[in-house]
Amino acid sequence: MLSLEVIYQAAERIAAYTHRTPILSSSSLDQLFGKRLFLKAEHLQKTGSFKARGAVNAALQLERPRGLLAVSSGNHAQAVAYAAYILKVPALIVMPEDASRFKKAGTRAYGAEVYDRGVTVENREEVAHTLTLETGYSFIHPFNDPRVMAGQGTIALELAAQVPDLDAVLVAVGGGGMISGVAAAMKALAPQVRVIGVEPEVANDAQQSLAAGRRIALEQAPKTVADGVRTLSLGEYTWEVIRERVDEIVSVPEEAILEAQRLLMSRTKQVVEPTGALPLAPLLTGHPLPERLGIVVCGGNWMP
Repeated sequence: MLSLEVIYQAAERIAAYTHRTPILSSSSLDQLFGKRLFLKAEHLQKTGSFKARGAVNAALQLERPRGLLAVSSGNHAQAVAYAAYILKVPALIVMPEDASRFKKAGTRAYGAEVYDRGVTVENREEVAHTLTLETGYSFIHPFNDPRVMAGQGTIALELAAQVPDLDAVLVAVGGGGMISGVAAAMKALAPQVRVIGVEPEVANDAQQSLAAGRRIALEQAPKTVADGVRTLSLGEYTWEVIRERVDEIVSVPEEAILEAQRLLMSRTKQVVEPTGALPLAPLLTGHPLPERLGIVVCGGNWMP
């Protein structure tokens, strides 16, 4: 389902529409943590997050879509809107009423229509299903889609080439689209590299799932500053990859997420959203980690 060949094909497919993001470093952060940190700057990706990779890869494989439809708290919304712009078709994005106004504005800026009336994290997929039937648009799931997962896996292709001697890579976990793609690619290219997921303590369904050996869902939408990982559970497809190829899931408190965001912004002078800073947070909690760490800074769609 998610072979290295499929991920390489995704990289070739999306190359004209996405950035090969740089690796950033900070000597002050290295000194603070006693590690070598290699920051994969996905906040500098098209649409301000890694989501453009998966959305574009999925969209480019559709045959003459009438339009694109997605459900998202923000970053996937903008990514699908961007993909629709590339294909020159309309986009309808279902977003919770309490989603970031900044991210809603960004989605509309790509020409998409935002549907948020009465939408919550709990009912958004049901709303999207109904609208998909009404419009005939092609639905692109934010994570539980092998095409999306393969697109996100291109992050690891670049990272492995840019920093060939990593000890581990830390990745934010929501529905699991990014970490499943990263794990599939990284374990194929460099199986000795540990793949570590990071999620908020209040949204630790992935950690619970990995410990239990089965998919566990949260009862209600988690209240976390990391709005990009407010999913209720991992996807069926993403879980299959995660349980086989992810080494560990770490959960962190809200205070650590905010401090990680502050550190990244103050030390690297980059605009990073809380979810983008999530993978740095375990270093603040004292979690044991190896020396050379790839940190996927997955998003920069944030405004104070």
